[in-house]
Amino acid sequence: MDLTEIGQRAKAAAAYLNRLGVAEKNKGLQEAARSLVEGEAEILKANCMDMDRARTAGMKKALLDRLELTPGRIQAMADGLMQLVALEDPTGEVLSMKKRPNGLMIGRKRVPLGVVGIIYEARPNVTADAFGLCFKTGNAVILKGGSDALESNKAVVHWLSKGLEKSGIQKDVIQLITDRNRETTRHLMRLNEYIDVLIPRGGAGLIRTVVENSTIPVIETGTGNCHIYVDEGADLEMALNIIDNAKTQRIGVCNACESLVVHRAEAKRFLPMLWKRMEEKSVEVRADAEACALVPGFVTASSEDWGSEYLNYIISLKLVGSLEEAIAHINHYNTGHSESIITNNYEHAQKFLDEIDAAAVYVNASTRFTDGNEFGFGAEIGISTQKLHARGPMGLEALTTTKYIIYGNGQIRE
Repeated sequence: MDLTEIGQRAKAAAAYLNRLGVAEKNKGLQEAARSLVEGEAEILKANCMDMDRARTAGMKKALLDRLELTPGRIQAMADGLMQLVALEDPTGEVLSMKKRPNGLMIGRKRVPLGVVGIIYEARPNVTADAFGLCFKTGNAVILKGGSDALESNKAVVHWLSKGLEKSGIQKDVIQLITDRNRETTRHLMRLNEYIDVLIPRGGAGLIRTVVENSTIPVIETGTGNCHIYVDEGADLEMALNIIDNAKTQRIGVCNACESLVVHRAEAKRFLPMLWKRMEEKSVEVRADAEACALVPGFVTASSEDWGSEYLNYIISLKLVGSLEEAIAHINHYNTGHSESIITNNYEHAQKFLDEIDAAAVYVNASTRFTDGNEFGFGAEIGISTQKLHARGPMGLEALTTTKYIIYGNGQIRE
């Protein structure tokens, strides 16, 4: 597979997209969404091939859940594209315009990044989300999905392309790399002549490999060791329901709760309640010695547990004596993703919001809401845990940059 040719075609496609108007892009998204639904049977057939191969290889249940497509999930992919149609296109927005003493008018305008490369693991829904967000913002996209989802990704891209073809859009605005060779992935990470930004989506190993080896600027969509802190005086029934949702609704996602911190003033009442609920959901609780003394069913935690993203039916538990201790523990072990406090104390809530260092910080809500669709973005390209140039769920605006536009009437610099 000639990656240089793919890069050249993507660069040309980005220039072509930059000339399209909002109506043309929206029509392309609408036809792509219809095409996905039309191709449901073929997409599901391809996904079955991937699922069968993954089960045979012993893939974990959480990863199988990420890989699997259903009619409902395909419809959700199509709905995500249609939601993007309804959202305002950020490209072309003039953010500011100021007149200098010499008469120059200097402004900033939002523009596409250009060519976006995405390396991701076994999540075929990312294929449609990434296409939609990039296309709406005028970016060409090069996709390198995991080999586990290859047949699914090929089918999704095929039907997206058919929709684009119906609307008269050039096919090179989306390209899928199907070569399984790892050397191809390494070559892609060095295609900085053509790719403007690279976004890895997957586990810690994938993200670390891309960050360490890419010559292209990288936006990290980091792992999620997400915490929930149960404060002194919290509504314990609310806490229990939030923890249950954050941990067990989907265990294989980056915004699932992996770690609990509980004020010891609530331990004797709350931990037996927690254990009963977690046992019902087959969740193993790995706790510190103090908590294990209160609930014999808990498993003694090791030091590694505090920083683990399990993506499994396991959760860690640490008892603390104060809000300050909770904040210190969370900031030490978190991955900058999503953290939540369950509290009835307004001052504690504000202190938690102010001092926790993470992309999304919640009060009395599940961490599972850290998601582009839930935030009203239509979809997301990923959840950035870094601080430049985007942080948190990345929607349309995160796929743009700015350029200065300057109007003059003959000025020269002396």
